[in-house]
Amino acid sequence: MRRTFALVTAVVVLAASTTLANRVLPGWAYPVCGLVAAAILVALGRAAGCSWTGLGLATLRRPALVGLAGAALIAVVFGIALAAPALRTVYQDGRVGDPDFGQLLWLTCGRILFGTVLIEEVAFRGVLPGLLGATDDRWRWPPILGAAALFGLWHALPALAIGRNAAVHAVFGATPVVVLQVLAMAAAGVAGIFLHWWRHTGRGVLASVIVHFTTNAGGLTLAVLVR
Repeated sequence: MRRTFALVTAVVVLAASTTLANRVLPGWAYPVCGLVAAAILVALGRAAGCSWTGLGLATLRRPALVGLAGAALIAVVFGIALAAPALRTVYQDGRVGDPDFGQLLWLTCGRILFGTVLIEEVAFRGVLPGLLGATDDRWRWPPILGAAALFGLWHALPALAIGRNAAVHAVFGATPVVVLQVLAMAAAGVAGIFLHWWRHTGRGVLASVIVHFTTNAGGLTLAVLVR
């Protein structure tokens, strides 16, 4: 019963957090909202009886090493994409704007790291799988798929702007926004499984944090470079 209550409360906290961050709060408060929500979720997980290991927060060394290996792999992929002109449209995104170096630093190390990556990894690779019964010793599909599905739903509001990406627009053209939103949410759910693999392999959320941050921050930086 404690875990059920904590799970429902966590979903409510996440729904409130994404609504506040994307529709209500000013830009500077975006990472603050993520930090507060992450702290609340960890407290809920611990109150429900989840161990630090179950939340993916027990160790740092192995998760850091696995995460850095993933970051290196992603950097290679980004390098190939940057070198191949045909792939550059993937990073041409109307949501990027024209940030200077200071703004880019804020977007990557402020908004992305604390407002996006931290809350998402703590929530969807740490607390929610733990509350759903995931363990570090073996891969269990039900809690992982449950957390991945919620991760997809979490992207409902951000997915509304996915059509502003040049590659998405080139492929889907005049596809209705609702259809693009559903597809983007489904893609986010698949990405959630991929990120949980890194968390599971690294035996800690820090591994998926590093991979997630490298993907998002690297993608934004490339989008600025090729705009």
